[in-house]
Amino acid sequence: MNRSPCLVPAAVAAPAAAPPSAAPPSAALGAAALLALLLALLLPAATARADAPAIPVGLLVQHQARPPGLANLDVPPEDEGLPGARLAIDDNNTTGRFTGQTFALQAELLAQDADPVTAFRRMRQAGIDLFVLQLPADALLRVADLPEAADALLLNAAAPDDRLRSGDCRAGLLHVAPSRAMLADALAQFLVRKRWSDWLLVQGARPEDALFAAAIRRAAERFGAEIVAERQWDYGPDARRSAQAEVPVFTQGVDYDVLVVADEVGLFGDYLIYRTWDPRLVAGTQALVPTSWHTTAEQWGATQLQNRFEEAHGRRMRPLDYQAWLAVRAFGEAALRTRSADPAVLSAFMRGPDFRLQGFKGRALTFRDWNGQLRQPILLAAPASMVSTSPQEGFLHETEELDTLGLDRRESDCRTTSG
Repeated sequence: MNRSPCLVPAAVAAPAAAPPSAAPPSAALGAAALLALLLALLLPAATARADAPAIPVGLLVQHQARPPGLANLDVPPEDEGLPGARLAIDDNNTTGRFTGQTFALQAELLAQDADPVTAFRRMRQAGIDLFVLQLPADALLRVADLPEAADALLLNAAAPDDRLRSGDCRAGLLHVAPSRAMLADALAQFLVRKRWSDWLLVQGARPEDALFAAAIRRAAERFGAEIVAERQWDYGPDARRSAQAEVPVFTQGVDYDVLVVADEVGLFGDYLIYRTWDPRLVAGTQALVPTSWHTTAEQWGATQLQNRFEEAHGRRMRPLDYQAWLAVRAFGEAALRTRSADPAVLSAFMRGPDFRLQGFKGRALTFRDWNGQLRQPILLAAPASMVSTSPQEGFLHETEELDTLGLDRRESDCRTTSG
């Protein structure tokens, strides 16, 4: 529901202490003996921990085919996600020194025509219980429904489909990737708070465009915006030569504040910017974009993460890199707190009230017990700058402000994982 925003003494220096007298030889010998005893007690335990096998984490990556976009200025790297997982393994091993836990990454980058079920079964036979999955929704469900997945713990690091958090949820599947509902809600809160509440919705022809458009409609109704008109883009990706003439005609005759575009793969959305009939802002999948991560994120220690990633991998961190990093870090945090690598133990802890994950977003991140979605702030970014972060001030919730983003308990049809 949209509501109006709610508007040590200095220490006294102690006198210098007199130099201590030299300890008697008996005291020195006693201290040495005590130190030797402590080392004798601690070294076997440290050696035993060092000899413990590494906890394996499986990463399955299968990127969907992308048709040619407007330009080749920002082609996603083929290994997107993998560098983030590798960085998180290093971070887990740094914190794991205190508990004697180490982690090892086993990654497979699958071709678009490869079968992820076969790869998953192969990794299960190799003894891997913890998985980070960057798979399309249908492939993700095929893996989650396997008998071999029953006693494994799966983290979805890519698929944004809302049905995975509702009617198609699975007991062993948690979601680090934000859902489309979370992204749409984050954008809607910002636009409504700016009082830009009348929207022209322009939707592409691909199935994922329809899903994002549906999330935008839901967000508009949820936060009090109005979609004053909808248009379907039917010009195809070859309109760049005639966009200057076509877009003004395409957008005229409507009184609106913001053009909200649903074009997830980037076939036409950038054509709309600066070409509308009236001088209007563009937001959605292009221009002002809701996202889990952005290359310009700097607050809350994000610069440190960005710099470490760029130093290790020679490029800036992208959303799928960040989501894979979060997923592997979630395993590490749960293992550290529970002193366990048992997937059942980790799953129960991660869904519980004591799990907290630091994600360089200014808040501790937690999983929703009813559908396994990771609560997290959503960044709102222009191509070269951070603009804002949602949830926005003034959008209230009875229990958790982050639950103003995405499917709340009452909205989710998930029954398998409800707590």
